[in-house]
Amino acid sequence: MPLLTTDGSGCCAPVTAGVMDAEDARGLARTFKALGDPTRVRLLSIIAAQPGAEACVCDLTEPVGLSQPTVSHHLKQLVDAGLVTREQRGKWAYYTIAHETLATLSSILDPQSLRAGAGSPR
Repeated sequence: MPLLTTDGSGCCAPVTAGVMDAEDARGLARTFKALGDPTRVRLLSIIAAQPGAEACVCDLTEPVGLSQPTVSHHLKQLVDAGLVTREQRGKWAYYTIAHETLATLSSILDPQSLRAGAGSPR
């Protein structure tokens, strides 16, 4: 969403360029909703801190102090929001940061990008 600016006369510029459409807003809200849970934010940060920004679900239960099914539920929410990807290897699932989604979120939140009209969510 663009920032409001004022010209020399003190009147606001029209808010038209770069306005997010309803579908993009829904997708972005779903992504932010997934980040609205502190456990999911922690899981995302733990995965990002691993070599290759990848972690096995078996390594994520202890750091957050939750059972494997609960951690898997949180990870599914992150996958559904496009924040991580999942790959099954044998009996374990491995999760990797979706850098493109994080870059999009970052650009949406960057006031410089907003002024330039850069990027729309997913």
